[in-house]
Amino acid sequence: MSDYKNIDKRRTANPGDRITNEKTIEEKSKQLAVDSPDITGDHIQVPTYFIVEDEEGHQEALHHVKDAEEISDVIRQARTDDDGNRQWW
Repeated sequence: MSDYKNIDKRRTANPGDRITNEKTIEEKSKQLAVDSPDITGDHIQVPTYFIVEDEEGHQEALHHVKDAEEISDVIRQARTDDDGNRQWW
């Protein structure tokens, strides 16, 4: 019989993907989801959390998987001019 029900369901294939609320923003900003060479030999580093700052200056740590849609929204906002027109460069 399988012990599937006893397995910690918070485990991920990649330990760097683990979501935690116990770390400070500074600690989260240093956590890497991926830190290894790729097939071309380039060394790839992907942060687990992206630190964003709102208009009032409050920082928030967005998880690269769980908060991907919000991260995309932040990127889209960063690429607009004062009139709200998208800028591509």
